[in-house]
Amino acid sequence: MSLLESILMGFIQGITEFLPVSSSGHLAICKQLFGIEEPGMFFDILLHIGTLIAVFAVYYKDIGKLIVEGCCIIRDACVNIGIFFGNLKKEEKPYRRVINSNYRKFVMLVIVSTIPTGVIGIVAKDLVEMAGQILIVPGICLILTAVLLFIADRVPDGGKVPKNVTYTNAFIIGICQGIATLPGISRSGMTITACLLAGFNRRFAVKYSFIMSIPAILGALVLEIKDVDFSVIEGNDVLNYVAGTVVAAVVGYICIKTMLVIVRNKKFMIFSIYCLIVGAVCIGSYFYLA
Repeated sequence: MSLLESILMGFIQGITEFLPVSSSGHLAICKQLFGIEEPGMFFDILLHIGTLIAVFAVYYKDIGKLIVEGCCIIRDACVNIGIFFGNLKKEEKPYRRVINSNYRKFVMLVIVSTIPTGVIGIVAKDLVEMAGQILIVPGICLILTAVLLFIADRVPDGGKVPKNVTYTNAFIIGICQGIATLPGISRSGMTITACLLAGFNRRFAVKYSFIMSIPAILGALVLEIKDVDFSVIEGNDVLNYVAGTVVAAVVGYICIKTMLVIVRNKKFMIFSIYCLIVGAVCIGSYFYLA
């Protein structure tokens, strides 16, 4: 894979990860149509790491608070365990309220969403890799994404923030994120639509969609990194990988900011039409090239 191809892939990843048009679908299409080869899913994961950097750059304050409150949850839970055993000796101390703020509830919601995403990601790993090698699959999934985006624009504005969101809502959104590993289904489009249907505040829907992707991406990295044969990676490959990752991060940052405006102003229709057209072209190309 050349430097130019790496930069192209990074640009595609950055612009399609956060805009609701499916990064995995576009990467799979580019590989199929232009014959771009790369070593398995490792480069794809590095591109996702680039977009992960973009999420941290935009939401660093929220992420910092989530990390702090997550540690406080663990602390208070441990204290409550100590109180429980103390109360067995007739001490009768009151328990601490563990989930006592929006950010603590946010932490728990992300954890609940991550569970079904992780299970689906592990179980369907081979299916997802195989699906990316058949042009018709991203085509069908892009059409499904078009339908989801059409629905998202027509969902009434909700007002749910973390304290109003149920754990059932979080679990279902996690399932949607797991399904979105299929090439052609937009992760952001799928999860933001699920959030809006659950009654989320539109701004919070975008924030939740992007922040909940962090553990999923890190989990995928952990699963894939052990299977990588680093001995076959040459010096030029390292430069190409870094270039693709940096481009994905910069373009991703710009697109997150753009996405906030799109969701707030209900401007999904143009992306719905785009996904419909690209999906139809993919399906047509599959039968034409067959």
